[in-house]
Amino acid sequence: MKQLSTLILMALVGLNLTAQNVTLDYYLPKNVTYDPNIPKPSEIIGHEVGEWHVTHDKLVFYMKHLASISDRMTIEDRGSTFEGRPILLLTVTSPKNHGNIENLREQHLALSEGTGDLNTSNMPIVVYQGFSIHGNEASGANASLAYAYYLAAAQGSEIETMLDNMVILLDPSFNPDGLQRFAYWANVHKSQNLNPDTNEREYHEVWPGGRTNHYWFDMNRDWLPVQLPESRARIETFHKWLPNILTDHHEMGTNSTFFFQPGEPSRVHPLTPKINQELTKEIGTYHARALDKIGSLYYSEENYDDYYYGKGSTFPDVNGSIGILFEQGSSRGHIQESENGILTFPFTIRNQFTTALSTIEAAKNMRTKILDYQRKFYADMRAEASRNRTKGIIFGDSKDALRTYHLAEILNRHKIKFHELASDVTIAGKTYKKGHSYIVPTNQKNPRLIKAMFEKRTTFVDSLFYDVSAWTFPLSFNMDYGNLSSLVNAGSEVVDFQKPSGGVDKKSNYAYLFEWHEYYTPKALNKILKKGLRAKTAKSPFTLEGKKYDYGTIMVPVQNQKLNSDDLHTFLKKVAEESSINIAGVSTGLTKGIDLGSNDFDPIKKQKVAILVGDGIRPYDAGEIWHLFDTRYNMKITKIDTRYFNSVDLDKYTDLILPSGWGSNLLDKKGADKIKDWVKDGGTVIGYRNVANWFKKHELMKLEMKKDTLVAKNIAFDQKNDFNGAQVTGGAIFEAKLDRSHPINYGYKNNRISLFRNTNIYLKPEKNSYDNPIQYTNNPLQSGYISEENEELIKNSVPFKVKRLGKGRVILFTDNTNFRAFWYGTNKLLMNAIFFGQMM
Repeated sequence: MKQLSTLILMALVGLNLTAQNVTLDYYLPKNVTYDPNIPKPSEIIGHEVGEWHVTHDKLVFYMKHLASISDRMTIEDRGSTFEGRPILLLTVTSPKNHGNIENLREQHLALSEGTGDLNTSNMPIVVYQGFSIHGNEASGANASLAYAYYLAAAQGSEIETMLDNMVILLDPSFNPDGLQRFAYWANVHKSQNLNPDTNEREYHEVWPGGRTNHYWFDMNRDWLPVQLPESRARIETFHKWLPNILTDHHEMGTNSTFFFQPGEPSRVHPLTPKINQELTKEIGTYHARALDKIGSLYYSEENYDDYYYGKGSTFPDVNGSIGILFEQGSSRGHIQESENGILTFPFTIRNQFTTALSTIEAAKNMRTKILDYQRKFYADMRAEASRNRTKGIIFGDSKDALRTYHLAEILNRHKIKFHELASDVTIAGKTYKKGHSYIVPTNQKNPRLIKAMFEKRTTFVDSLFYDVSAWTFPLSFNMDYGNLSSLVNAGSEVVDFQKPSGGVDKKSNYAYLFEWHEYYTPKALNKILKKGLRAKTAKSPFTLEGKKYDYGTIMVPVQNQKLNSDDLHTFLKKVAEESSINIAGVSTGLTKGIDLGSNDFDPIKKQKVAILVGDGIRPYDAGEIWHLFDTRYNMKITKIDTRYFNSVDLDKYTDLILPSGWGSNLLDKKGADKIKDWVKDGGTVIGYRNVANWFKKHELMKLEMKKDTLVAKNIAFDQKNDFNGAQVTGGAIFEAKLDRSHPINYGYKNNRISLFRNTNIYLKPEKNSYDNPIQYTNNPLQSGYISEENEELIKNSVPFKVKRLGKGRVILFTDNTNFRAFWYGTNKLLMNAIFFGQMM
């Protein structure tokens, strides 16, 4: 019966499944003439749009060729991905505008500055259109081929007038590395006789899939943190132009139709102006009419939201622009069965192409209205800033200049101004040190963006979130910060923003010391140990030569090393400079506190770390750890796949990291026993999040979990999903207290820490207080949403456990210490587990 219905559906759509036989005419508007001197995509890349999945190299080749021959287009290479692919941008407008493009850009920015007597009726609107930020949502990038051709080749007064009044910033592939990975997968599995069977391998990518970038990050969550090269390029473009509309073309499940914003009305961030959503809805009427014409089903104001400002469709909303999300039901290959009939790749491309056109149609017709909205947005921002009782925000860490620098780096990428401290100052019991702290004036261009980054929010209209409910940056950096009623302590504005330097203060013939507080100390220690040098860590504070040294201070003795004193000094100078840390040479081992020869200095061994990846492991979590080791600390980490884990000799590794998985069955019993035996022989296994259930199941660690007893009462069937969704802790920030004497907390100067949590795993504390070095407070919620039931469970629970097993250690974090690469404040917890695990 199913086969018969499939055949009927095939007949209905009139498909030849041997070849789709779709030409460019399938996508293009009718009754439009095209310049014969502009080559069609097939003439350059060798196949029709939608016949094969375009690889990124072919996409680049076509876009460069178009730009070389069309006087409507210029192209720029804004940098490289991790895999070395170009991050391209085409600027599309009339030839006349291209001759005056820089002046037009400056005029457009002046609209937001409130300078000059600008007449919006004479100004072009700026539209940024981006495609396929998730590499395996490929219909967008493939549609950009047809769309670029249309923009270059379409003739007539209509498009010429439109381009006179519009600047289009065309980003053909937000995610070049992911697109290339997925195109390879879809193309190598394509049959001559296209097979729509959902069980066909073509529609089931191997781990980690093409969604992510090189390090397996979801790049559509990086618009605000800006930690990845692709994000940095597009954010630079965004602030360079301040586009009025930004579109973000995605895909969703195969059985879905087509979505365009606005999303759920109750899930809009409160800092987004109401008129923004009204304009979004008006733009949506153009998408509806365009999709009606081609008979495509669609929906709006459901499922998706406009809350987290780190997404491409929401980030513009806090910047006076209008973000638009498109979600197309995905063929995930070339042709696939769906609840809505046979879904072909060309059909998905046509919907993306159609809404790219309806976007610029809306922009053309709403041009002055949208330009006036942006001008008013920034005028309102200036008025808001002048009324604000908070005149500035101070942030910093007196022990860690580098973490402070990296938070300021994010502000700098968003063109937010900040100032040096005039001098050291103590505010509300917190000491802010010049060179380690900055002040952000609130009276500047966009105070609402600053507020979005620094505010703590714990009350919400809706209890459902498409993404995280909190991202407070100073908490993610575990930074001291506070509001200022005046700027009396502000020094000069930081213009030439430079990374702090490091060095060795003097040569020593006795020992060198550096505290563990600075962000890049793990990088420095790894270099020292790789060199074959001896190093020890202090288990107690001490004072030497007038300086106080905290828990975890690293000592490198001069005597009995493989380098002589001169070479050791030269080497440590290089380490300090490359790691931006300060190393002190000392001339005596006699201290106030533990002497340098004390047994309270524990030797540190060179570590060799492996991480489990592959089926069953969450790529995001694994990628965050890989990225941390590889790009931040320059530490090698061996990625071991679950497919061949049982045949690997673990004895060569000191540490094995198990990232969170999709379920509790990361490895079978054979794998669990293998890890257990290895730990008993002295290894350290470190698990994250739901690995807790796996540890418990395979008896690597005894865990008592706090469970809720929530039962649905007076909840109708159609409210079930909302009821269950309200119990999801999708991403919020919580406060825990620290025992700073415990090795897991070395390098933290405060006795409180902010942790990011997106699980509902709550562990009961141990009976002995010293076995609970990290414990949630009795009122832990700092920012974000958590249900009342889960808020009770998290109180006084513990997010960290360590247990001895034979000669080794089993370590568990219930929270993600490396979330999306911008949780700098908890990265060191993992490094402490690596370097100091055997001390716990």
